[in-house]
Amino acid sequence: MIVMRDPAALPRLTWSAVTVVVMVPVLSLAEFDPLSLLEAGNLHAMGRFLGAFWPIEHSAEFLGLLARACLETLAMATAGVALAIVLAVPLAFVLSRSLSLRAAIAGRPAWHDSVRRGPLRAALLVLRGVPELVWALVLVRVFGLGPAAGVMALALTYGGMLGKVYAEILESTDQRPARALLEAGSGRVAALTYGLLPSCAQELVSYTVYRWECALRASVVMGFVGAGGLGQLMDQSMKMLNGGEAATILLVLFALVLLADALSSRLRALLA
Repeated sequence: MIVMRDPAALPRLTWSAVTVVVMVPVLSLAEFDPLSLLEAGNLHAMGRFLGAFWPIEHSAEFLGLLARACLETLAMATAGVALAIVLAVPLAFVLSRSLSLRAAIAGRPAWHDSVRRGPLRAALLVLRGVPELVWALVLVRVFGLGPAAGVMALALTYGGMLGKVYAEILESTDQRPARALLEAGSGRVAALTYGLLPSCAQELVSYTVYRWECALRASVVMGFVGAGGLGQLMDQSMKMLNGGEAATILLVLFALVLLADALSSRLRALLA
């Protein structure tokens, strides 16, 4: 009888043990205690809180406020992501090594290309390193209460995220068409349009729509600091201990996330 041994068994066991050893102090520092959820007092408090969510609020007056807040959230997320794309596309275009003739021929950028890209990478790091909620807290003092601060906060943070990921997507796709165009004397815009985009358009669109979905949720969070939309309405409902209104707002938010998922699937199908 031949016993087959997995050659990767020992490394897997080693890394599993390392993970356990690392996670124990991490969970301790995070004060993570899931057993506290099962305590009688906590279960009673959670049950009473969730019980206040029923029945959901559906009065005509509240639904009118909800519709306006929903439109504000959609507008905030859409405008924020649109401005982020305007910021991210030129940065990704400059940062991508795929569109450098020296990188295409020599396999690495010239030293001055690295120097040129360094400040841009640092700018993207700063933009995405500051959470949108922090940007919103700062910008509310500039624009005042309302969606304008949320739009700018999303544009700055998501511009940094999109710029970084766009550049990485362009560099990870098949480089041969763009390299052939560059070596034939084509410009960088033509190499991008005809050499790279046909093979990575689905991934770019999918990630952009995913970020729009994230922006919808972020817009709700920023509403708690005065950026308007569903978040501000949710904040008012929670302060008034009106669980029915909060439940209705959550249902609308779920519907918006489903809309984003359906839009992403539809766009990927069109680009297939």
